[in-house]
Amino acid sequence: MDSNAFPLSYKGRPVMRKDTLLYYGSMADKYIIMLQVLDQEKKGELKLSKRVSVQLQLTDPDISSKDRVVKSTEKVGMWNAMDIASIWLERALSGK
Repeated sequence: MDSNAFPLSYKGRPVMRKDTLLYYGSMADKYIIMLQVLDQEKKGELKLSKRVSVQLQLTDPDISSKDRVVKSTEKVGMWNAMDIASIWLERALSGK
């Protein structure tokens, strides 16, 4: 089956994953969220995220990667990280 048949999304925005990095939002927008799993724990067959770094970043390729970070935090668990990520991205894209 084509992996693009069911793209990941959260609250209507795309989520792309590469190993322990996740990108939430679209590179076509002014902002995107980068999430990095810093620590995991194993529960049976599953690996659960413990600590997750969340960064609101500008998508402008002409800005250095260090200067792209608008704000950042660390959350316990992926759900908490995605919750703050969706709030930050919505506010940034709406200009609030």
